[in-house]
Amino acid sequence: MFASLESSAIATWVAESLWAYPVLLSFHIVGLAIVVGIFSMRDLRLIGLFSGIQPAAFLPLSKLAWVGFVINAISGILLFTSQAVTFASSVPFLIKITAIIAGMVMAGIIQSKLRTELATESGSFSNSTRAIALASLILWTAAIIAGRLVAYIF
Repeated sequence: MFASLESSAIATWVAESLWAYPVLLSFHIVGLAIVVGIFSMRDLRLIGLFSGIQPAAFLPLSKLAWVGFVINAISGILLFTSQAVTFASSVPFLIKITAIIAGMVMAGIIQSKLRTELATESGSFSNSTRAIALASLILWTAAIIAGRLVAYIF
């Protein structure tokens, strides 16, 4: 299946075009900066840093983070096609994908908890919200590190 994907017209274009791979990789990095930037700042705020930032500010920003995720997903899928056989068996790649999926699930959970806890107007966040935010930070860090290792470890 992966060999067939890798030999498809789109995969060939991505792999052989002078501009396709670098442009897609650039979009991938921009998407990453949006997603991880917004969610990491939100998570850092929830664990107690940057008290000058209102947590409610992250609610509308989550929509932008999801746009970043879509940019990342589309560019990532296209990049994957060019080396599908290699990536499908790459431990760093599999760690990266697992961390991203878990990170996005955590993002949804955190957004829901954030809405609920902001509605109570207590001004503080539960220990479970803080723990999930910390886990989210760890997942995004793991995804970035694993993503960089994909280029060096197969």
